[in-house]
Amino acid sequence: MTENPNDPQVHLGVFGADRQRSGVTATDIIAALLSAVWLIGSIGFFLVVGRQPQTLPFDPVVFVMTLLSVALPVALIWIGASAAKSARIMREESARLQAAIDAMRHSYIEHQQHANIQIRPSVEQKLDEIVAAQKQTETTMATFASSRPQNGAATIRRQEPAPSEGNEADQPALALGTSAQDIQPPLSTPDFLLALNFPENANDKEGFRALRNALQDRNASKLIRSAQDVLTLLSQDGIYMDDLRPDRSRPEYWRRFAQGERGASVSALGGIRDRSCLALSAGRMRQDPIFRDAAHHFLRQFDQTLTEFEINASDEELSKLSETRTARAFMLLGRVAGTFD
Repeated sequence: MTENPNDPQVHLGVFGADRQRSGVTATDIIAALLSAVWLIGSIGFFLVVGRQPQTLPFDPVVFVMTLLSVALPVALIWIGASAAKSARIMREESARLQAAIDAMRHSYIEHQQHANIQIRPSVEQKLDEIVAAQKQTETTMATFASSRPQNGAATIRRQEPAPSEGNEADQPALALGTSAQDIQPPLSTPDFLLALNFPENANDKEGFRALRNALQDRNASKLIRSAQDVLTLLSQDGIYMDDLRPDRSRPEYWRRFAQGERGASVSALGGIRDRSCLALSAGRMRQDPIFRDAAHHFLRQFDQTLTEFEINASDEELSKLSETRTARAFMLLGRVAGTFD
């Protein structure tokens, strides 16, 4: 049976065998030669010295020192040889360990690639299903993105203007160059304010009626649709307008802002104090270009609409405007974007 060279067990198994090897190495030969040279030299030295007449009696200290001078260098030679041999063994084992790690990494990569090839079709299928589901739900985005869903209520489809009953023959003929929007009655202020707050729930018939009327108005529909976009994007981060409790601002501040004043005189409009919502919105504004574009478009639409609305609006109507979900979104995003600075 042939062994796989990339198998980590092959590389790791040789370590025990290498430790059990007891063959003579070049280091052992060199150490033996050096020891023999030193011992021969020492013997020759003492033979020469021993021929001289003894003038001193036997001294044990001298004998011990002589023995150490002969044996200690030999011991140092063999200690050095052992250290060199251990270093060589460690280098070999380190090289084999590195080879085993590389083999394990290579085996893991091959396994992962094989697994990815197997699961890729199912993953792609899931992604296709998600994309298809997202396309289907794009037209059914919650009108109530500003309020938290309760009791698992399903997302309510955006209400479009209901088609008028009767056939085309019953509709009055329009003069040349006159559009259907031109003959629509003007949007009343109560309906406009009710539409800016969006329907409360699926049973809010009055809210849906006001929303349909606002969507038929050319100027109001721009603000309504831009508000729906930002409220939906904010809801993705768990930010709902019903959770915000902004500081109440007097109508005169809204009038100053509508008339073009900026800075400290209208800073009270940025009455959102929720730090988590401000931090999440600021981070999304910096990192998400789609959210940033939608937010700036909404701020422009609200500014333009407020400028026109303030001219004929009473203080009570401006107060009701400030309590709508659309106005709360304006306070939040306006403070994040520095509109009130």
